[in-house]
Amino acid sequence: MSQLKIRIVLADDHSLVRDGIRSLIESESDLEVIGEASNGLEAITMVKDLTPDLLIIDIRMPEMNGIDAVSELNKQGVDVNCIILSMHDSEEYILKSVSAGAKGYLLKDTGKEEFLKAIHTVQNGGKYFSGDISNVLVNNLLSPKNTVVAKSTEEKKKDNHFDLTNKELKVLQLVLSGLTNKQISEQLQNSKRTIETHRFNLMRKMEVKNLIDLSKKARQHNLV
Repeated sequence: MSQLKIRIVLADDHSLVRDGIRSLIESESDLEVIGEASNGLEAITMVKDLTPDLLIIDIRMPEMNGIDAVSELNKQGVDVNCIILSMHDSEEYILKSVSAGAKGYLLKDTGKEEFLKAIHTVQNGGKYFSGDISNVLVNNLLSPKNTVVAKSTEEKKKDNHFDLTNKELKVLQLVLSGLTNKQISEQLQNSKRTIETHRFNLMRKMEVKNLIDLSKKARQHNLV
């Protein structure tokens, strides 16, 4: 008797990313990808049409982002487990994803073993959040509400102009203090690749091309 496979829909607006994830998934005998979507609206339609066991979805996509898509599926009572797979580890995204109904949240630099563990954990009725993500959830749960609100309001005042995430603000401060990407990754307990991504996003959002301009603009806008 053949083993029942976990049927999965992937949603990411980058085809190369989907190809890589599909290749990883289909190397396992008990997993199969039955559909691929490039935005949140496509993901909703595909999930309703194909009734997969699991939706693995990115956050930032055109038409509708992944968090809104997960929220909409839950509002409509669609029976599918959802895992957010994103390059962003900001507190805002994590908390919104959990609130929307996601059963798991993984970063895109997650290793194969942890990725597969997350799939099976969620499919078996559990929830899976990698170490750094769990820390954000625990800290938010343990923090007094008034402290969280006060912090959130203050941070929004600081980063609203460039739409920087909390983690990008931390990376900005460490970059300007003279630390290397490797040193920052060790201090924040993230991979070097994740720090490089945050640094790239900082330069893009603040529209600067070098460290000197980054420092000037950060001080002009009281970010450090």
